[in-house]
Amino acid sequence: MTPHTFLDHGLTIFNTRFQNPGAESHAPFSAPTRPFLTISREACAGATTLGQHLVPLLDAQLGEEGRSWMFLDKDLLTHALTTNHLPEHLASYLPEDRVSDIKGMIGEIVGLHPPLWELEQRVSEAIRHIAALGRVIFAGRAAHLITRSLSGGFHLRLVAPLELRIKRLQAQQGCDRATASRVLQETDSARRRYVQSNFERDINDPHIYDLTINTENILPATAAQLVLRAMLERVGAPAAAVTPTA
Repeated sequence: MTPHTFLDHGLTIFNTRFQNPGAESHAPFSAPTRPFLTISREACAGATTLGQHLVPLLDAQLGEEGRSWMFLDKDLLTHALTTNHLPEHLASYLPEDRVSDIKGMIGEIVGLHPPLWELEQRVSEAIRHIAALGRVIFAGRAAHLITRSLSGGFHLRLVAPLELRIKRLQAQQGCDRATASRVLQETDSARRRYVQSNFERDINDPHIYDLTINTENILPATAAQLVLRAMLERVGAPAAAVTPTA
């Protein structure tokens, strides 16, 4: 479980919804149009920071009393597995990259896990189910493609120059430039392969997103306002109702 209090809050909401799904029946949006957001991102492009700014804005503009928006990032896969009554350790077999055929076959043969295609299917079903409940921000796991058939989704792509992302990772982890560069490029490549292998799509294709934001010169608070305004227009809410952040 992540020690990050922001993500912990989102996971608490996640668990509450699945323990009491009937509480969603009085949501202000009809089932086909309950709003949710997906964020596809380059590594260190700022998804978690943007989520921190967006959640209170979305609660104020597209929420309902007692039903907060939630942000699911690093723990999304783990909790998607546990809601399907599968052990958390299976997450190691489903990174955002395709597991080698040899490793996957060995795991299936010795009974470590169900077939990988079945695990991916269960994770996808869990993501669609969460999205259908609405008021959730997904970061990663190709959620923008998995949820494409749901009309309430708004799909965002975050990018930033590699040099900037290297500096961000160095500041976060205290690593040297060479290590940061290697980690970022490996992570970006893994995510590209995951989307290509599982969905036959290019993660960098701008046509599969509603909005792409380069976070180099756009502050998180400004980016959050842009996303919120676009989402309000999508659901027909008055854009003039947006409240500037401090």
